[in-house]
Amino acid sequence: MRFPRITVDPRQMAGVPCVRGLRIPVATVVGMIAEGMGTQEILASYPDLEAEDLREALRFAADGVRHPGSAGRNGASSPRGRSPGGIRP
Repeated sequence: MRFPRITVDPRQMAGVPCVRGLRIPVATVVGMIAEGMGTQEILASYPDLEAEDLREALRFAADGVRHPGSAGRNGASSPRGRSPGGIRP
């Protein structure tokens, strides 16, 4: 599965998966949803986010649960075409 809206860059946020390089970690988005925040509330709190970012963050997290150990590598985008974490494709 590909996650073009999720980026992993070892030079940004210590390689934590983020939404579109915005320094908004996937874990933050998923946590807000888990706490019961609605889409509109999250988007109002983070105006740079789009509704599709929230859906993709959830898909990315679900994929990480399905495939432990691969979160941050499977399908996330990386700068200049490099694989996240220095792993070669």
